[in-house]
Amino acid sequence: MKAYLSEIVSTASDSLTARNMTREYIQARILGSLQRSGAMIPLAFHGGTALRFLYALPRYSEDLDFALEGEDQSYDFRKYLQMIRADLADEGYAVVLRINDQRTVHSAFVRLPGLLYELGLSPFQEEVLAVKIEVDTNPPAGAGLTTTVIRRHAILQLHHHDKGSLLSGKLHAILQRPFIKGRDIYDLMWYLSDPSWPAPNLIMLNNALQQTGWQGKVLGAETWRGAVSERLLSMEWDRVAADVRPFLESNTDAGVLTRENLLRLLE
Repeated sequence: MKAYLSEIVSTASDSLTARNMTREYIQARILGSLQRSGAMIPLAFHGGTALRFLYALPRYSEDLDFALEGEDQSYDFRKYLQMIRADLADEGYAVVLRINDQRTVHSAFVRLPGLLYELGLSPFQEEVLAVKIEVDTNPPAGAGLTTTVIRRHAILQLHHHDKGSLLSGKLHAILQRPFIKGRDIYDLMWYLSDPSWPAPNLIMLNNALQQTGWQGKVLGAETWRGAVSERLLSMEWDRVAADVRPFLESNTDAGVLTRENLLRLLE
């Protein structure tokens, strides 16, 4: 498998793209391990990497985000991580896990020291490539769920939030994240530029807002766009562009990501 990864990386146009492609390959291997361990029964995939894998979002992503849906008693975060480590070790990767499962959101870093050096992408042998995994064990109620089979370096059967719920998760992040993340804003433009994408799941969105101390009114079909527009107007746009640019497949997309274009889409 390492030879296959080296072949993938050799097609990259530059070092930054090669690093992004390497991380995405490891993400696919991790998803495959989660599938084999049974994790995709209680867990639902969501977030930017889900958009990338499921719907070809044209930007790379760093983390693997999941929600623990339903009352399935089989959930075992540490067991899943041990499966990931064993699978990657079998393929010749050195793997170090850093786990924090003492909070509502369980998190872990799957760290691969030396891989970037081995691939010729770093001059430092000790540099680490890491993929963060997060599981919200108390997600907001009301998410729609579905399952999709895709091929991304392997055939994956992914249990995930449906389209309307994925959009709601992104809106919640934009409205309530305490810092600016340009990748959220780019994803919103990507959503809104597709007229066939369903409307947000407002039940889930309002439940998520309530969970995180939202001080505004309940959002409805006629008001959510205004709330998002107000949030966009308060952002420093240079920081938005700077955050997302290293993850874009095409630099031309960064030029389209303007406040004016997004406000126009929201209208």
